[in-house]
Amino acid sequence: MGLKTQCISVVVPVYFQEKGLIALHSRLTTVLQEIENSTYEIILVNDGSTDRSFEIMKELSSADSHVKAINFSRNFSQQMAISAGLAHAIGDAVVVIDDDLQDPPELIVEMVKKWRQGYSVVYGTRIRRKGENIFKILSAKLFYGLIDRLSDVRLPRDSGDFRLVDRAVVDVLNSMKEQARYIRGLVAWIGFDQCSLPYIRDARFAGKSNYNISSLLRFAVNGLTSFSEKPLVISTHVGLLTTSLSFVYLVAIIVLRLTVPDFSIEGWTSTMIAITFFSGVQLLSLGVIGQYIGRLYREIKQRPLYIIKDKVGFDKGN
Repeated sequence: MGLKTQCISVVVPVYFQEKGLIALHSRLTTVLQEIENSTYEIILVNDGSTDRSFEIMKELSSADSHVKAINFSRNFSQQMAISAGLAHAIGDAVVVIDDDLQDPPELIVEMVKKWRQGYSVVYGTRIRRKGENIFKILSAKLFYGLIDRLSDVRLPRDSGDFRLVDRAVVDVLNSMKEQARYIRGLVAWIGFDQCSLPYIRDARFAGKSNYNISSLLRFAVNGLTSFSEKPLVISTHVGLLTTSLSFVYLVAIIVLRLTVPDFSIEGWTSTMIAITFFSGVQLLSLGVIGQYIGRLYREIKQRPLYIIKDKVGFDKGN
């Protein structure tokens, strides 16, 4: 008995990628047509791009019944775009891939093979990055190192959102409605049998990265606070340490004052340094607490994760 026909969904978050969408569609189509015993769909999610991205997405959908397009009412973030694609995907397995062709679509064939061998999650691991500057490479290593040490869930290093997930995993992801979404962390938290596929990440096909230092920092903070309470624990420990040191210093001053007749304290500069240091520790601790309180505030409001303005191609079969 032959393998039953399976549907492979590919979800692509799109942001200002008018120059690369046609090439992306061409390579995805070539790859997906090679996979035996399968049908496929390509779901393009426009995350508030104001260039011609959505116009091109509509043109691709009109010319190819496999292509479906979602248009957000504004920019909601890449993670929300992925979430929308997962919520609309009908595949037995769903592949998430970026829109810039840095992640090679050809690797999807190997991902499907691993999935058919029994793995529920197959994620790509970057062993080398082409076209990225030293700052981007070092910041990525620092981020993965920090989150690996601080996270309560073991997250694979050098692994982005490029992955294949089984329908069972997708259903669990769709049931999770938390506002601060970190998809790769959620997938790791869910569990199931997972494996890695190493690959060399290519340079961008067109355009430039929309991530800057500020957005990368927000992304890192979101990842850390989503899966660990250790920043709060560290803040508590630092507070205890500084309080203990202050108490020891106070006792030493009192003892010296009582035992040394001519003892006096001099040094305005050193006093101000100590005050500034401890004030900084307090503000840092308050900032960490504020991050968690802010997450609670966003969750309590229970606003929708995203707002869809237009949908194209979902009334067509594959």
